[in-house]
Amino acid sequence: MAELWSDLKSVNDLTVVIRLLLAVILGGIIGLERGRAGRPAGFRTHILVCLGSTLAIMTNQYVYQEFGVSDPTRLAAQVISGIGFLGAGTIIVTGRHQVKGLTTAAGLWATACMGLAIGIGFYSAAIMTCFLITFVTVGLHKLDNVLLHKSKVMDIYIEFNNASRITTVLEKIRSYQIHIDSIEIVKPNYGNNAEVAAIITLRFKQKKSRYDVIAKICEMNEVSFAEEI
Repeated sequence: MAELWSDLKSVNDLTVVIRLLLAVILGGIIGLERGRAGRPAGFRTHILVCLGSTLAIMTNQYVYQEFGVSDPTRLAAQVISGIGFLGAGTIIVTGRHQVKGLTTAAGLWATACMGLAIGIGFYSAAIMTCFLITFVTVGLHKLDNVLLHKSKVMDIYIEFNNASRITTVLEKIRSYQIHIDSIEIVKPNYGNNAEVAAIITLRFKQKKSRYDVIAKICEMNEVSFAEEI
């Protein structure tokens, strides 16, 4: 048994097949959830990231094992830093200054690290990490929404019909027992009639429904559009 486990730690024909197949399975499990959520980096992307990082660290281990002249951690370091370029491509800032894709980018980076663990033969950590990443992205999504809903801080994007009406809108918001932490004037979306836009951070003095707050702001005559960001 000990001899078999030792063989699974080294690079040979059997372990190459096992590790690459494990990379496809574990990477696919994580990518499947992202694909169902409609993210651009989904099923196939996560599999390729996991496969690539697995192959990189296996190649590094093979060179070290066969020739004894390679640093067995060099390619791993390059994978960890290099995956940032792919992750950055999944992060977008919308026209209304919403940041999206952070979870997908973090998932890609974690999947790459999982692939490194698979490639070097750290099977138990790779399998446990796969389950934990899936739990975080799926199981904790609802908890994240609950915490956000209960938060007394809210960032909103508002487009105004007239720049001179900003003060009026702020006064109306304060009349709802809402404190304004900060306000940032930004350019409105292209293609609409708004003259000016702002990103405002609100702090509730009492527990309020976030939907009711947005609805009240949207009903103001001075506001052409409003949404939470």
